[in-house]
Order: sequence, then C-alpha cells, then structure tokens
Amino acid sequence: MGIFLNTTSPYERYKAMVSDIYFVDKSALLTELTPALGKPNKYFCITRPRRFGKSVMADMVGAFFGKSTDSSGLFDGLSVAKGRDGEENPDYRRHLNQYNLIYIDFSVEPKGCQSYGQYIDRIQDGIHKDLIDQYPDVLLNADTAVWDALNLVFQKKGEKFVFVIDEWDAVFHLPYISREEQKTYLRFLRSLLKGQAYVELVYMTGVLPIAKYSSGSELNMFAEYDMATRKKFSENFGFLECEVDRLFEIYQAETVTPEITREDLRTWYDGYYTVKGTRLYNPRSVICALLDDELTGYWTSSGPYDEIFYYIRNNIEAVRDDLVLMVSGEGVKAEIENYAASSMEVNTKDEIYSAMVVYGLLTYKDGKVYIPNRELMKQYERLLISRDSFGYVYRLAKESEKMLKATLEGDTETMARILKYVHDTESPIFSYNSEIELSAVVNLVYLAARNEYRVEREDKAGEGYVDFIFYPERKSADAFVLELKIDSTPDKAIAQIKEKRYTLRFQGKLGERKKYAGRILAVGISYSKKTKEHACKVEEM
Repeated sequence: MGIFLNTTSPYERYKAMVSDIYFVDKSALLTELTPALGKPNKYFCITRPRRFGKSVMADMVGAFFGKSTDSSGLFDGLSVAKGRDGEENPDYRRHLNQYNLIYIDFSVEPKGCQSYGQYIDRIQDGIHKDLIDQYPDVLLNADTAVWDALNLVFQKKGEKFVFVIDEWDAVFHLPYISREEQKTYLRFLRSLLKGQAYVELVYMTGVLPIAKYSSGSELNMFAEYDMATRKKFSENFGFLECEVDRLFEIYQAETVTPEITREDLRTWYDGYYTVKGTRLYNPRSVICALLDDELTGYWTSSGPYDEIFYYIRNNIEAVRDDLVLMVSGEGVKAEIENYAASSMEVNTKDEIYSAMVVYGLLTYKDGKVYIPNRELMKQYERLLISRDSFGYVYRLAKESEKMLKATLEGDTETMARILKYVHDTESPIFSYNSEIELSAVVNLVYLAARNEYRVEREDKAGEGYVDFIFYPERKSADAFVLELKIDSTPDKAIAQIKEKRYTLRFQGKLGERKKYAGRILAVGISYSKKTKEHACKVEEM
C-alpha cells in the first residue's frame, strides 16, 4: 500500500465518519458514478463551498472503489447497496473494492515547501515510488513523467486507475505559487488525466470551478457541477431538511439537557439553495452545534474574520447599499456566473456576488443573492459596524447603540432625531418607496442591538406577521416588538401590535423553554412622505 496508490487513508477516514453518532448516509452519489466507469464521460468535478462535506465524500468514493481494504462492512447497510426493490443492488458488489485507486489531496504540502517545484514533486515522486513498489516487474524509470509511468503499467499489465482528487484548487491559494505556475499546474492535470487510456474514472472536488477558459482547453474533459447552477449532485452535499430532522432526534435522545431547538438549527445553519430550490444546511455547523449543544459560528470561525471584506474591498461603493438590504433580510438581484479560478480579482458587483456564492458567503435563489442564515448574518453585522471604509453605513451603524438605548428608555425624540439623520443621508435606499426600504433603514439603526438581541423580521407572532421582534439574549432584559408604518402614525402601529397579539410570541414556540422576565415593549415607527418626518412611540405592554 502506498501514500497515493491504493492508500488505506480514505477508508480509515470514512470508517471514522460512518461510526460517528451524527453520520448521514450520502452514498447514493456512488450510484451516479459507477455507470461512467471506463466511459468517455468519466470526468467529474464537483465544487462546493468549504465545510460542505467535499472531503468526506472524496473519502467515501476512495473507500468504495479502492481495492486496498475490504470496505463491505461500511457500505453493506448504506443506500448504495440497496436496489429499488429492497434487495441488494446488483451493481454494488461488482464495483465495491475492485479498482486501483490514486488518491491525491492537493491541500497537503511537503515540509518547508517554498516553491511550486517542491510542491508538485512530492506528488509526482510519490506516485512514482508507489508504482515501483507495487509493480516491481515493470521496469519503471523514476526520471520519466508520472503519466508515462502509468502508461507503461497499463501497457504491461492492462491495469487502469480510479483517480480521486480532493482540493484540486488549493494551488490558487498558496502564496508561493505564481500565476504562470498555476497554468503549469493545469497542464500537469491535463497530461495526467486527459485522454489517457489508464484512466477508469476521475472524481475531483474543490471550491473553485475549473479555470478552463483561462488557459485554453486543458481540463475541458470535465463535467462541472456547482451548487447554484447544476441539478446533478445538488442534494449529495449539505444536509436536507429530513436529514437534520433525524439528527435532531438523535441529539434529543443522547443529550441530557438539550438546549438547542429544531428551529434554532434552521435559523442558524439553513438557507442555502440548490438550483432546484431545495434548501440545504451547512453540515459541519449542524454537527458541531449538536455535539457541543451550543449555537455559534462554527463555519465562519474556520476562516479569517475579514473574509467577506476581501471580496468586496475593490468596490465597496457599489455593494454597500445592497449589503444594508441583505442584512435586513432582503435579496438583491444578481447575475451569477462561475468565474475562472485563476482570475482572483473581482471588481464588478456581479463578479463580487458570484465569488461570494462560490465560497458560500451568499446564497442564490430566483435571480437574487441573500445572506443564508444567522451564522453568516452575524459576520456581516460585525463587518458593517467595524469598517469605516463603508462610509455612511459605518456612521449610521454606530448610531445604533444610541437608538437601542433611546428605545429602552422611551426617548422618542432621540429615536426620531436618529431616524431623520439616517434619512438625510444620500442613498437610494432611503427614498422609502416601500416598507422594504424603511425596514432596511430601521434594521441598520438597530444593528448594535444584535449583540444583545436575536432580531427576527416578519416573524410569525400572534395572529399575523410582525415587522421586527427583538428577543433578548438575557432573560432579565426587556423584549420588544417593532411595527413600521408609512403615511400613518405610530399609534396605529402599536394598535396593530395589540390587535394582532404579537407579544404572544414571547411565550415561546412549542418546544422552546426560554422565558423573558423583563418588560415587553411595543414600538411604533412611522414616516410621512409628505412632511418627510418620522414619528415614534414606545409603550409597555
């Protein structure tokens, strides 16, 4: 067994995953791959945001096809082994552990690596060594290209290989690899895989789509499958609603005093969409939350704090109004297209949003981009309130600390003054053509409240849908409901809160145990298009 050829590593990693209490069976993907073995359409590149299970699935593919270890104990009870009639799938045994496997994780670097040469030599030399060890009777020259060595094995032994490639795009993030070397890398993959008789199947994953247009047609033999635009494999990555239901049942049964509700998981980690409109949960975050019995930013904590800023920094002026709308829960129209992996500079709005969808920082549905869930929303909120390069957005977000204080104290004069200051800022979202714009502005001036409150928009409450509802993180703090009106009065807004019994929401949903000991406030805010004035009212319920 070698490091790359017929390695046992994917089997061992997948075995650990299958034994986990929160394991989800995604082996149906294998039934999509087996018909392509040895056929012209045997090249698959599946791209997903990080932490969406790409490496787990690569290990599964390697453990299933690779012949180094009998993995029937892992797969016999999974969906890949089952036929439509309930009997065993006849193709299952025919393909299980029947192939030479070459498994390459391109995110792994040699010790002290400082150059592309060192990086790629580790892979080429490693495969060479494995081939020499496994085929001692084939006279292999270690100085020949690795694809020539593989061809010689094929010619002498008639043996083919299944390639599983994880993190194919890692080279585009390594600081010591230049643009020219990135192109050299693409040519390496072409020489290794394209048109080679020894290739039985190639399964490749990464975050970035293939840069097939950046350097000619090196990798145009691959069929590419991303989450936003391709239906195939769309439900094999990320967790479906029904899968999270089952995990939550396990969590409730295994956790002594469970603190997380099913709705919590949906609010924090749901919100991604397949091209078919199916909602997906971030899998890593769901599992971490259930294991820790705690809701926090597991996915976002795995990257730099200013990752979002990295993508928008080249054109903040073009996107900041959109960010205000998205932080308030609205979608923004965008043309999403996969961009070349070697073109890392993004400048136009559509380029920025396309990159952010690829990296999972936004989700895309029906022609609009959205912030997917609370896990990411918190990072956007922190960004707006901490970066002075956002100009007026940053200044207004800073006013939000005063707005929360004035609201809790019933200081309606200060509330109206802050809203007037916001409205006088020159921005198209402050035209108040509808309550959407007013909602976006109100959300901005209460941005600081999100450090102390869970803020929901259009949340089902009482007998209707309330504009904003503020759930305090501390049970002793005050809670409040906020209703907006255009060309009306704050009194009518508060009357609606009472009539629709919105405050019943603080009694908790079924299964929620949180109670609120502080005051419950009704907050009404109105805006007159004629007088251009805001009016506010705060009343204890």
